[in-house]
Amino acid sequence: MAMKGKRILIVGSGGREHALAWALARSPEVETVYVAPGNAGTRWPARSDRASAVPVPIPAEDIKGLIAFARERAIDLTVVGPEAPLALGMVDAFRAAGLRIFGPTQAAARLESSKAFAKELMRRCGIPTADFAVFHDLDAARSYVRRHSSPLVVKASGLAGGKGTFVCETVQEAEEALRLLIEERVFGEAGETVVIEERLEGRELSLLALTDGQTVRPLLPARDHKRLRDGDQGPNTGGMGAYAPVPDISGEEIEAMARIILQPAVEALARQGAPFTGVLYAGLMLTAHGPFVLEFNARLGDPEAQAILPLLESDLLEALEACLDRRLEEAPLRWRSGSCVTVVLAVPGYPGPVPKGIPIFGLEEAEAMEDVWVFHAGTADANGQVVNAGGRVLAVSAWGADLAAAAGRAYAAVSRIHFEGMHFRCDIGRARPFR
Repeated sequence: MAMKGKRILIVGSGGREHALAWALARSPEVETVYVAPGNAGTRWPARSDRASAVPVPIPAEDIKGLIAFARERAIDLTVVGPEAPLALGMVDAFRAAGLRIFGPTQAAARLESSKAFAKELMRRCGIPTADFAVFHDLDAARSYVRRHSSPLVVKASGLAGGKGTFVCETVQEAEEALRLLIEERVFGEAGETVVIEERLEGRELSLLALTDGQTVRPLLPARDHKRLRDGDQGPNTGGMGAYAPVPDISGEEIEAMARIILQPAVEALARQGAPFTGVLYAGLMLTAHGPFVLEFNARLGDPEAQAILPLLESDLLEALEACLDRRLEEAPLRWRSGSCVTVVLAVPGYPGPVPKGIPIFGLEEAEAMEDVWVFHAGTADANGQVVNAGGRVLAVSAWGADLAAAAGRAYAAVSRIHFEGMHFRCDIGRARPFR
């Protein structure tokens, strides 16, 4: 490793940010990776095969504080992990300060920060998506629901940490979702505007791509598992596991979906004067009538990142810099064969309020396994003991020659970790639940 390499700042504290730190630290050009604020897993000394990583106690939404840090440490590139700083305009502020940063501007990030904006853009561009209506008024929304007896999906238009979507079987469930969002404001301002859309049936797919505002390069397709319990039961969460690639999707189908979904969205934003540079994520439903967009995100998914990045053989830093320099078409994207399965471990109460400070054991035993990566999410260091600091605690990822082998290795690693009340889905990447 060169004595003096590049300094990278990653913004965020979850499993996605730990995976980004791990992937970027593998670049031969990188000397140090800072993660703000990071977690108990985002600190390690430099080794011969990777740069060091250092957590920085600056909140992810403290834009002024992060700009000051980037200037002080002569950061070469900042990478924004979560959606909230993007919605606040972090990329705009860094650019105005003359600092290099990877991610979309506030205007482009509206694809995620406003579901109403995204749905209306899709309608204008002919991007396939479920029929929908947008409401600000509770009575008008209730009237709409009562006129539609078919199953509906009610969504907070704003950012709700992946928990603002209610899949409703009945009119009563839809009305209760509206009451929680508009009247009770369970997600605050995110529920001021709601989107009500028809419920689609099919298989879900996460299609993520790098884009420099013109060129779109899909990453490996992934499948997320949003529901809390096996068999897609229980409430929606931020994601309880994922796997990549998706064996029932061909490369030709991925290219077609990029052409009819991702490329039109990128071109529409460019026409509006808000070119999108970063990772564009389309949550898709593969229906009998073709793929439909459930939502757009403006960054890497979590836990999809923890399943996709371990399969990337080429240099992630090179690809990110190619996006910023408008030369993405030239950047190599090489992938390891086989599959990666990611299982999320959560504490009691998730996705609702959770206790904090629960000690976590068995991490070293799991991490010692070959082709296993334990990405920390909601963790903290309490005097040398790793404890939970959030609901989703760890994302355990494993490689295998095929999906079954990867799942077997992931669950073998999970069995080495334990903490009070630990729960996880047992069917990630498996035909039958692991027990």
